[in-house]
Formats: sequence, C-alpha cells, structure tokens
Amino acid sequence: MSPTHTGVTTTPRCRIRDILDRIGDKWTVLVIVELTDGPRRFRQIQHGVDGISQRMLTLTLRRLERDGLVQRTVYPTVPAQVDYRLTATGASLTDLLHDMAAWSRTHQHNIETARHHYDATHPDSDIR
Repeated sequence: MSPTHTGVTTTPRCRIRDILDRIGDKWTVLVIVELTDGPRRFRQIQHGVDGISQRMLTLTLRRLERDGLVQRTVYPTVPAQVDYRLTATGASLTDLLHDMAAWSRTHQHNIETARHHYDATHPDSDIR
C-alpha cells in the first residue's frame, strides 16, 4: 500500500509520520503501558520498563509530555516529588496497544514460522 493510500505523506503540512514515529517507538510504547494503571514516579517507571536507561527514560518522558500524552506533576515537598500520568490523549492509546498485543499473540506462531522459512531459504540474509 502506498503512503498516499494510508494518509501517511512526507509533505511538511502532514505530521502523521512524525506522530507514528513517536508512538511506534519501543520505549514510548513500554512507558505508556507502564502508566496505564495510573500515576508513577520516575523510578517506578524505570523499574517497570526493563532495559531502559535513565537518560532514555528522561528523553522519552519529555517527548511524551511535549506531545501532550503524559502530564508531569511536581509536588511542593522537600525533596520535590514528581509523578507522571497519561493525559486523556495518552490514555486513548491504551486500547490500540492492547489490540496490537492481542494481534501479536494471535499471529505469533505464523510470524515465527514465516521467519524460520525465510531464514532457511535465505541463509546469507543479514536482516535477522
């Protein structure tokens, strides 16, 4: 399917690709999933998202806040407490992520079979 048919274009006026890049990012998806059950502090998110570095979590949260998907709240305590929660827009992604996970579970075996077949018929391929 061409980009024209999907509504994903490369024109400066169309930012759909930019948005899809953001929400399709590995860390973005995992952070949103981690925030699905409610507000979390930075360390809670970091512990819940296996493999994410402090720097990558900071960048991901800032980008999500900038995009209006996450709200950062600083509480006037000593030391200051900060939590992160999904905005209504961010929360609206959770149904899509659940659907994608369900699709992945449904088709996991077919994809694994196709990969094994491809790898067997293309032994010199470097796309693994």
